Amino acid sequence: MSHETQVLHDVQKLLDKIKDVNIAMLTTTSEEDQSLRSRPMGTLKSDPDGSLYFFTDKDDAKVYEVKKDSHVNLSYASPEDDVYVSISGRANAYRDQAKIDELWSEHLKAWFPEGKDDPNIMILKVTIDKGEYWDTPSGLLSRAYAYVRAVVAGKKNDSDDVNEHAKVDVK
Repeated sequence: MSHETQVLHDVQKLLDKIKDVNIAMLTTTSEEDQSLRSRPMGTLKSDPDGSLYFFTDKDDAKVYEVKKDSHVNLSYASPEDDVYVSISGRANAYRDQAKIDELWSEHLKAWFPEGKDDPNIMILKVTIDKGEYWDTPSGLLSRAYAYVRAVVAGKKNDSDDVNEHAKVDVK
């Protein structure tokens, strides 16, 4: 098994891996004690330039956290497809009514009852710096077989069960 990881400069490859994964875990640095804080966020849109868009409430802690330290991580997971993505980037929280109108969907009323004109809506834009993904379309059966084979042989499982693994450097 090769431990070298391919480095790509194709942000579209990264975006393709997350296009069907609606929820990401957004990690920021806490203002209070510099600890890492994660919370689920619904991705509203991705742009080919490597920008990802989310809505948040203007009073949420993450708004203050990204103003103090814009470095964030987004983790996407699709266990049913065996796809896992980690994205490092910079976040910016701002209000732009035209962009809110563009991104708005009626299901968002669950968080913003006043609709797209709710004054509490902020856009959280994450600009991707780097990412990494693991894509294992071989599935559970193949990995289970490799695991059992290693246990029976009493050796480390060194099968290359990750069919595609790459780092993406957007810079």
